[in-house]
Amino acid sequence: MTALHEAPPATERRSAPAAPSRRGRRLVRMVLAYAALLVAAAVVLLPFAWMVSSSLKRNNQVFSVPIQWIPEELRWSNFVDIWTQIPLATYLGNSVYLSVVITFLQLLTGSFAAYGFAKVRFPGRDLLFLLYIATIAVPWQAYMVPQYIIMHQAGLTNTHLSIILLQAFGAFGVFLMRQYYMSIPDELCEAARIDGLSEYGIWWRIMLPLSKPALASLALLTFVNTWNDYMGPFIYLTSNDLWTIQLGLRSFVGMYSVEYAMIMTGAVLSVLPILVIFLFGQRYFIQGIATSGLKG
Repeated sequence: MTALHEAPPATERRSAPAAPSRRGRRLVRMVLAYAALLVAAAVVLLPFAWMVSSSLKRNNQVFSVPIQWIPEELRWSNFVDIWTQIPLATYLGNSVYLSVVITFLQLLTGSFAAYGFAKVRFPGRDLLFLLYIATIAVPWQAYMVPQYIIMHQAGLTNTHLSIILLQAFGAFGVFLMRQYYMSIPDELCEAARIDGLSEYGIWWRIMLPLSKPALASLALLTFVNTWNDYMGPFIYLTSNDLWTIQLGLRSFVGMYSVEYAMIMTGAVLSVLPILVIFLFGQRYFIQGIATSGLKG
């Protein structure tokens, strides 16, 4: 009976409160992490909130001090009037056209070239890939003038085709897709070759269906980059009918320098497509970016 009521060893008595203490520290770290994320999110969203608020104000209320985040009178008419002041539908249509076409071509060329660098063995493959990826480090300003000379001599300036041809290929897309392809077992390709499937068939029927997260990530990044591009259309497009939303808003600022509320309205309308696409594709975007870094 005395053995049954014997006190536990001193080491067990000291280690018992350790688990609640660790859980408490973990909870504190989690709370601090979430608080930091909330602060960071608020800082990032603050300019967007000010832009939306300003788009619903009068011009003399945009820069009022202190800032009135919720206007007393919500001027929804700004989102109707802007369509009549500038050809906003034309600008948005041009941006959508260029973004969709360039995104499709980037997915096609990037995934196909990445398959060759990841799953096809040929002499000098790794060196060629390294040289191709090294072009990312070259600033665009270094070859901007030669590109324009080539397009001018080909008679492609002031056409959408010049923008499409210059942006249809990208080293970053090849790098991103290759990293994802490296995480797919080579045994799948070897088995497909034994069954008589060609390299084109392996890429189309095996690699592409398995790489949807990486394709979604590349599509989102390319679409956003093309949509926000200002210098490319500014250099190659001179006709107002070919301008994108970025050029249109810049010209709107020049013509209506005091129409601050309308400028903010145009900015909100230009951001909405990107916001919708990201909200629908964020799951695939995060998964593709995370998985693409597993293997190098």
